[in-house]
Amino acid sequence: MISGLYEGQDGDSRLALRVDVDGPRPTGRVSGDLFTVAGSTTSYAGSFVVGAPAVRAEGDGTRVEGRGAFTFDTPDRHVTVTVTGRDGTATLAGHDFRLAHSSPYFRSVLLEQDSVAGTVPFVSYGTGSLPAPTGCPARTLSVAAAYAEAGVELTLAPPGVIPVDGAGTDLAWDDAELHHAMTQHFSAYADGPAWRVWLLVASRHVSGYRGIMFDYEGASQRQGSAVFHDEIKGTTPQAQRAQLRTYMHELGHAFNLLHSWQKDLAVPPQPLGPEGGFGDLSWMNYVQNYRPGGEPGYWAAFPFQFTDAELVHLRHGFYRDVAMGANAFGTGAAEATPFEQPVEGDPGLRLELRAKESFGLGEPVVVELKLAVTGGPRATHGHLHPDTEFTQVSITRPDGGTVLYRPMMRHCVDASPQIRLDDRNPAVYRSAYVGHGRDGHYFQRPGEYRVRARYVAADGSRVLSPPCVIRVRPPAGRDDHAVAELMLGEQQGKLFSLLGSDSPALRAGNQALDELLDRYGGHPLAVYARLVKGLNAERGFKALTAGKRLRVRPPDPEQGIEHLSRVVRQDGIDNITLNLVLRRLARAEARRGDLARAGAVLDRMVGLFAAKGVNPIVLGQIRRQADVTRSVIATGL
Repeated sequence: MISGLYEGQDGDSRLALRVDVDGPRPTGRVSGDLFTVAGSTTSYAGSFVVGAPAVRAEGDGTRVEGRGAFTFDTPDRHVTVTVTGRDGTATLAGHDFRLAHSSPYFRSVLLEQDSVAGTVPFVSYGTGSLPAPTGCPARTLSVAAAYAEAGVELTLAPPGVIPVDGAGTDLAWDDAELHHAMTQHFSAYADGPAWRVWLLVASRHVSGYRGIMFDYEGASQRQGSAVFHDEIKGTTPQAQRAQLRTYMHELGHAFNLLHSWQKDLAVPPQPLGPEGGFGDLSWMNYVQNYRPGGEPGYWAAFPFQFTDAELVHLRHGFYRDVAMGANAFGTGAAEATPFEQPVEGDPGLRLELRAKESFGLGEPVVVELKLAVTGGPRATHGHLHPDTEFTQVSITRPDGGTVLYRPMMRHCVDASPQIRLDDRNPAVYRSAYVGHGRDGHYFQRPGEYRVRARYVAADGSRVLSPPCVIRVRPPAGRDDHAVAELMLGEQQGKLFSLLGSDSPALRAGNQALDELLDRYGGHPLAVYARLVKGLNAERGFKALTAGKRLRVRPPDPEQGIEHLSRVVRQDGIDNITLNLVLRRLARAEARRGDLARAGAVLDRMVGLFAAKGVNPIVLGQIRRQADVTRSVIATGL
């Protein structure tokens, strides 16, 4: 067998060459990454892949050759590799490299895993513990062993345990805390590409997710993932199997693998598998959405491996498209194609986008999504918010260019409870802040934008909304200019995405919002600064110390009430966000010890929306939300 990783050098050029023509699951490819060496500095120069090389015996060795696709211009695209024993030669792009076999794996990644005290990290699962598909050999799979089967070596750093100081072990993490934990305490975190990734085993997420690849913004992403022990814990074979799948799935995102039904959103677009991607037998599919058969059908057929196309990406994707901290998730460029209506098919659902008539420059752009039934009753899932990625949003700028909204945090949902849309429940609604995401601010200049959304239904159907026109007004005076500058900073955008944060990495953004409130507190856009400040104060905030101990800043109900009360009194925010603010304000009043005022806030919430004339079905939902909040408050939060 000659497949594996080879390394060689020709002058100041170094080559990492991957030969993949025999051995387990060969993809029939040769690929490589080229680097330039200058003194003690090594810089990335480019990559190539030969998709279908000719392979033939030559003397005591093997000759592999073909025409390659390169990331850089070269007059000669022919690649020739000769392997004899453990050594060989490679000729490509004007270089002749002498090769030495380096590893049976195609790539090697350092995995640093920390766990919060009280959680139990996954170790391994025996695939013969439960019925498996015919032809799937029984073996013991750890996360490292499963990636080894894909040709990727995971080198494990010594694991760390994060003590919990005075906060108990039942701790719910939010996105802001996860992002802060990684940027401050992942020892290998860096502003640049490298083969290393951090996995945090936390107790639970505030929204109940099983896992999240939370490093999804900025220039150096895909370095951090988390799994949530409370959602997948257990020692039964079913629990161990679910843990393996969750760990593999979240780390797969760090390698730039998309969900199975999203590959058409990659740049360049990739073909979807069967059933619009829901039929993929892959770590990257959702088991509950597998078609046909849902979760039972998935496990009855899943061979515990990546698909062939995913295997090609892991082994032979261009360096910057795979290495952590390099190209952005799911794309090699920011431009996208606006969504188009399907050629045929009636899913029985209608998707609409709504927004304010106009926004001031710098004002957070929030849209309301409505999914409604158009005929007889329909069952689908309720994951309408674009952060769960069953819904995507495209934004066409005034200059005609189009970008996809990419959330700062991407949430993986391992449960998709069905909702029934009918005469009694004709529609579901979500509010989404789409003004800032992984690519920064999307509405940075005055003008007219066209926004569309696409929802992937439970049966794989694509439901496309009509365009929603969003107008951004130019500043009308000096104060408008000053406020826009204070709102449009990158850190401020992150704070709006995270609904506030204590992270020192976002200190400048918090200072800008403080300046806005101090100098322009009467400006209409000040309501958004108060929103962020109030929501962040009302909750606690977890942070890891330099010694990787967990410290919790307790909620500050007084500060939360001060800001959120003024948000409620000031116009500007949308109805769904106002609903959230009122429920959090009630929680802050309860934390201050005034249960009567907390109840009054919830009564006011119901009365306010009744006065707005919302339809009776939605008003009934608001009443139920108020009742749930009362019950939570009654249990002592």
